[in-house]
Amino acid sequence: MAKKAFNPDVDAPVYKGKYAPYDIIKEGTIAVVVVALLTVVLAVLFSSPDEKAVTIKTWSNATPMDFVATAMTELDGTSGTATYGPPYNNAATGQQVGPLTLAKWMGINVNVNTANDFVVAPLSTLADQPALTTALTTFAGASSAQRASWEADYSKALGTGTFSGGTLQVSATNAGPVPVMMSALTAMARSGALDQALVTAKGFYTTDYTKPLLFMADGSFLANKAQAQHLSGDQWGMMNETGSYPGQAWLWLYTMWYQVPPFSTSWGANADALVWAFMMILTLLLALMPWIPGLRSIPRKVKIYRLIWREHYKNA
Repeated sequence: MAKKAFNPDVDAPVYKGKYAPYDIIKEGTIAVVVVALLTVVLAVLFSSPDEKAVTIKTWSNATPMDFVATAMTELDGTSGTATYGPPYNNAATGQQVGPLTLAKWMGINVNVNTANDFVVAPLSTLADQPALTTALTTFAGASSAQRASWEADYSKALGTGTFSGGTLQVSATNAGPVPVMMSALTAMARSGALDQALVTAKGFYTTDYTKPLLFMADGSFLANKAQAQHLSGDQWGMMNETGSYPGQAWLWLYTMWYQVPPFSTSWGANADALVWAFMMILTLLLALMPWIPGLRSIPRKVKIYRLIWREHYKNA
C-alpha cells in the first residue's frame, strides 16, 4: 500500500525534539494569584469613574429650553424616537442589511407613542390642576389638523422663548392648550415626577428605563455629556469608560468598524445592523477556519507560533 502524502494543513508532524517538565497546576496557581493581586492593587489605585445618573430632572433643570424643545418634537411626532421605526413604531423601515429589513422582521417589541407616552399620559396624572385638565380635554377633542396647527405655532415661538424665575415664557398666540401643557410638563420634569411617570415595569421592581432614556436621547443634553466624557460613537464610546479611560478592550474589533467608511458615512443610518452582519461573517470565518483551504494555512505560514514557543524551538 502506497504511503499517504503528508499534508501540512491537516496532518501533524511527529515531534522529534526534546521534552521539558511542565507543572500546569503550579503555573495556573501563580497566574491566578498574580492576576488577583494586580486586580486589587490597580482597582485601589485607579478605581472606575463613578458618574451620577443623568435623569430628566437633571436635564430639565440644567437646560429647560432644550427640554421643552425636545418635548415639542415628541408631541408633534418629529423626534428621533417618533420617526425611528421598529422596535418602537411603524414610522420607518428601521435597521436593515441591503434588502433584508431585519428590524421590521423582528416587529414592534417596545411600543412607544411619543405624544401620548412622553407628554399626554404623564400630564394626565396631575388631576389636581383644573387648567391643565381643561387643556388636555381640549387637545384630545381637537382634530389632527388643529393639533398640528397649535404645535407648529408653539414650536415657532420657542425660538424666542425664555425660562426665568422657574417660569416658561413663550409668546405663542395661536397655540391653543399647548402652552399650558408644556408649562405643566416642564414643572413636572424639574420636580422629578416625570422620571417616575415614564418608568414602566411588568413586575414589582421598576427597572425598565427605556422610555426616559429615549426621551433624553432625543434632546441634546445627554449627547453633549457623552461627547464631553468621550463616549460618543466617533470617540470609540462603546469600549470607553467615562473620561476617556480605556474600557472593554475586547470590544475594539466591534467598535472599530463604526469609525471607518462606509459604516461611518454612506451606511451610517444602518450601521448597527451592518456592523453586526459583518461581525457575524468574521465570526463564521473564524469558526470554519480549519476547513477553509488557504485560510487555515495562515497560522502555519506566518509562523507566529515559533515566536510564542521560541524557547521550545531553540532547543528543538
